[in-house]
Amino acid sequence: VQLVESGGGLVQPGGSLRLSCAASGFPFSSYEMSWYRQAPGKERELVATIFRTGGIARYADSVRGRFTISRDNAKNTIYLQMNSLKPEDTAVYYCNTYGLNFGSWGQGTQVTVSS
Repeated sequence: VQLVESGGGLVQPGGSLRLSCAASGFPFSSYEMSWYRQAPGKERELVATIFRTGGIARYADSVRGRFTISRDNAKNTIYLQMNSLKPEDTAVYYCNTYGLNFGSWGQGTQVTVSS
């Protein structure tokens, strides 16, 4: 199983970023996929989840209305469009299956929101 996150960076408050996660080594379209994040000194938290077909998504209260998760099963890739970013969104962002089925994580991608 391999999960490769990309797209992070430094952005000003109110800005936008689009994260990508390329997955391999498992039947991608059979799994609900999620984005997680971990801020310095805090536990990793679930940010957003998308169902296998992409038709239904769930979001943490802290990001609902600002973030949008999507997936492309043909490319084994999920995305996270992040708008109206806030300093408290600063974290390393990771993707994984919703059930954390395979016990491995990618390297993550750093998102820093600062003026």
